[in-house]
Amino acid sequence: MRVAKDEVDVRMEIPGVVIRQKMQFGLASGFGQVSGEYFTLAAGVDTTALFEGLEGDMCQCPHWGFVLRGQITTTDTIGAQETVKANDLFHWPPGHNVKVDADAEIIMFSPQYEHCRVIDHMIAKVKG
Repeated sequence: MRVAKDEVDVRMEIPGVVIRQKMQFGLASGFGQVSGEYFTLAAGVDTTALFEGLEGDMCQCPHWGFVLRGQITTTDTIGAQETVKANDLFHWPPGHNVKVDADAEIIMFSPQYEHCRVIDHMIAKVKG
């Protein structure tokens, strides 16, 4: 799910303050600890090879985040693609691969246990 800033409902606006809130932005219950993550990604990065060997050869961890700059396209289990860019909120459900279209910086919040398993898998793939 991708939501542009201007598409998020304004809940409160007073001089100097605008509060926007996107309701029903994904479920996080049952995951335990959540990690806050800051990723810097270069254009051309593609996780396809790094996720080989995971269930469905995709990241099976959900993420919620915000794009500070750049552009990223995800592909899900049925081949559907979605692109997020600067100032977008996003929710990537389990079952996705990532391709960085333009140098990007993102902030994500992920279930810690599940995402550590994915990151450890990627580290092992890089080490060969």
